[in-house]
Amino acid sequence: MKGDRIPDQDHIARLCKPQTVADGQIQASAFKVKADGESLSVNWLEFLNCSSREQEITELRKILARKLEVKSSAKIAVLNVGTVCKKVLTGSPDRRLIKALHDPELEDPSHSGIYDLKEDDELIAELILESVNESYPAK
Repeated sequence: MKGDRIPDQDHIARLCKPQTVADGQIQASAFKVKADGESLSVNWLEFLNCSSREQEITELRKILARKLEVKSSAKIAVLNVGTVCKKVLTGSPDRRLIKALHDPELEDPSHSGIYDLKEDDELIAELILESVNESYPAK
């Protein structure tokens, strides 16, 4: 439901566009919120109710392809919610408490967001990148 906090044990996935991937490696810029953005767009993988990570990624690819033009050089980064929140809390000078909240869209019921980020958060973006535990081709 909209605004529900995603449990710490669950996982979120971020589509990392080609301009945020260099030599096949996701860059910290993939985790920077836009100037006019309220949150960093992600998807709640467990919400998809699949039996494996591979099925979750396959389903996520279908959802993203309906909404966006997904390039073959894009990547999907997977993060554990509890790990990324703790990493940012302990690694940021202001002890930033970010939140992963469910923010469903009509065409994308698993859509969610990472909140309490700022446009110029280079360090936070680096900390989020360090928390990526898996990545997959977006296409």
